[in-house]
Amino acid sequence: MKRLTSVLLILALALGVFVSCKKGSSEKVESAATKKAESSDTKKADVTKVGFVVINDESDQGYTWNFMNGMTSAVDKLNKEGYNVELIVKRNTTESSLAKDNNLELVSEGCKIIFNNSYGFEPHMLEAAAEAGDGVHFVGMTNCGGQNPQNIDNPYLHNAFAAIYEGRYLAGIAAGMKLNQMIEQGKITKDQALIGYVGAYSFAEVISGMSGYYLGAKSVCPSVKMIVQFVGTWGDATLEEAAAKALIDKGAVMISQHSDTTSPALAAQKAGVFHTGYNTDMTGAAPEASLLSCRIDWTRYFYTAIKDYIEKGSFAKDWTGTVKDGDVVITKLNEKIAAPGTQQALDKAQEAFHNGTLNVFDTSTFTVDGGKKLTSAFAVDTNGDFVTDSKEAVWDGVFHESYPEFQSAPYFGAKIDGITWLNSAF
Repeated sequence: MKRLTSVLLILALALGVFVSCKKGSSEKVESAATKKAESSDTKKADVTKVGFVVINDESDQGYTWNFMNGMTSAVDKLNKEGYNVELIVKRNTTESSLAKDNNLELVSEGCKIIFNNSYGFEPHMLEAAAEAGDGVHFVGMTNCGGQNPQNIDNPYLHNAFAAIYEGRYLAGIAAGMKLNQMIEQGKITKDQALIGYVGAYSFAEVISGMSGYYLGAKSVCPSVKMIVQFVGTWGDATLEEAAAKALIDKGAVMISQHSDTTSPALAAQKAGVFHTGYNTDMTGAAPEASLLSCRIDWTRYFYTAIKDYIEKGSFAKDWTGTVKDGDVVITKLNEKIAAPGTQQALDKAQEAFHNGTLNVFDTSTFTVDGGKKLTSAFAVDTNGDFVTDSKEAVWDGVFHESYPEFQSAPYFGAKIDGITWLNSAF
């Protein structure tokens, strides 16, 4: 009896140990999971300061307004999801040493990511990044922003832009359809189908966009020609208006722009010609002239970049948005003045972008240098001219603009036949 009692006691003790161990094991697993959740919650609770250096302010109703709209939408979304993001903005920054000063001020204020929204900020941003050292991420938007050879391996330098030439191609279709209607109505002849384009500077970003626009117009109106006036600034309303008027005086019946204000739209309406815009819907400013605008929706990029930084410690080194991804968009068509069939033509082109059958720079659709086919060009740009590099940009009959393995910043700098430059501005 004693032996049986002893056996039962041993079994009971063993079972108690087993139960105790099992219970302890379970508690350890729960503790690890709890710690992981707490760690995630801590990341969300910690304040992440984000800096933004912008060239104008929201009152431009164009370029900076569009950037700020995307940024504030992204930050609002992140905060609603429990991320504690604080945005600090340096507005009306000139493309000068002030850009460096503003970047360094944001570093001193504790910003861990600093976005720069203008091409001319790049050298100043890179100087600030060198002084700031590791730990702060700098993003150049529209330019190379750290994708230069000497900076490409630096994990704290980033670049972001979008294939806005796709959006401009779509806007060009709307313009070309309107020109066709004017020809059919006898208001102009085929030879008078002339577009005037107000450009900021004569370098790749502008050249790429205006070329895409022209090719979109030409795809539906084969006789179209385009003249370009560069103003040497991004957002001077007076200069943009003067350039638009000069283009109209030379016979332009359609105005478009790669500049930041609504002045070209207003000049077009005053002169009784038509217009397509950039960055914001300009039909409100010029309802009798402006057909639509193309723009980049920056919301998805800002949201993803900031969230990835909070959760992973870094984010995309080089980012390109597209029509297919919903980052390049056009505003609502002004049906009151648009040519019949325009929306259908736009829908067809957008579908082609989505399924990959439309390439803006298909070399069979344009020539250069008085009739030559573009068969070779390199993916590095210096003031609008190609320089020798190891990365050939033309293959399979297409110039591959903003190619992911090259850089998101534009590098198309060819002068397409049918486009006449009235001046240049670097």
